[in-house]
Amino acid sequence: MIDSEGYRANVGIILRNQEGRLLWARRIGQDAWQFPQGGIAENESPEQAMFRELYEEVGLEAEHVSIQACSRDWVRYRLPKRLIRHHSQPLCIGQKQIWFLLNMECDDSLVRFDCCNKPEFDHWRWISYWRPVREVVAFKRRVYTKVLREFAPLVIDGEKAVK
Repeated sequence: MIDSEGYRANVGIILRNQEGRLLWARRIGQDAWQFPQGGIAENESPEQAMFRELYEEVGLEAEHVSIQACSRDWVRYRLPKRLIRHHSQPLCIGQKQIWFLLNMECDDSLVRFDCCNKPEFDHWRWISYWRPVREVVAFKRRVYTKVLREFAPLVIDGEKAVK
């Protein structure tokens, strides 16, 4: 779903393990790492889209996680001009996202990438809380910073996140 301003409705997923580390996934065939994310289909709520994307991208189902938080508002980013598909109608200039912070309630061995016909990721690892801000592609950096700051009071023990 692309809105009248050209932003595609999307969900982002931050998955934490019991040690407070975050799941960081590598896009298939690239040296590009990110949190799982994906589009919201017509007649689908953000929460429904999140659970569908969670299964499609990392193989986890609703019983494997608990929702700790959801972002208060839509967070937007624009695509670089080189990534805009100018032949598509309606034209998509970026994404607007609702983000979810999930706690993983299962064993790591359940994470898998073969739950859909076209996997998006080929590797994953656990990383410290603020590391994604330094590593994500530049055009997503502001969104990652904003969302991690919003969720920080829920996950930071004392003054510092897990390093």
